Amino acid sequence: MAKLLLNLRHVPDDEADDVRGFLDANRIEYYQTPPSLFGISAGGIWLRNDGDLPQAKRLMADYQRGRQARVRAEVAQAKADGTAQTFADVFRQQPMQVVARLLAIVFLLSLLALPAWLILRA
Repeated sequence: MAKLLLNLRHVPDDEADDVRGFLDANRIEYYQTPPSLFGISAGGIWLRNDGDLPQAKRLMADYQRGRQARVRAEVAQAKADGTAQTFADVFRQQPMQVVARLLAIVFLLSLLALPAWLILRA
């Protein structure tokens, strides 16, 4: 029976490509399911043979450790260089989106506070 190795929800394309690459390089048979039409399932990378699961998990753990170290080093380097993206950078690039999200946060917080306000007022 097939085993899910990687759920593709919030997985960048380069990471999915790397996973498919190390599975191919180690001759582990897999297949990929596409995302569902309504976004209920994000798709996944499945192993065809149950016997490949321990090796695939070991390879996946090694890959994730390496990717984590690389990304952390890139972020640290960007902070040291002063090129890391800040809130001000995002606001300059997408002011309407930032304002809309801030308004949505204020609206949701006010909805959450409304019952307490009504109780205290009574």
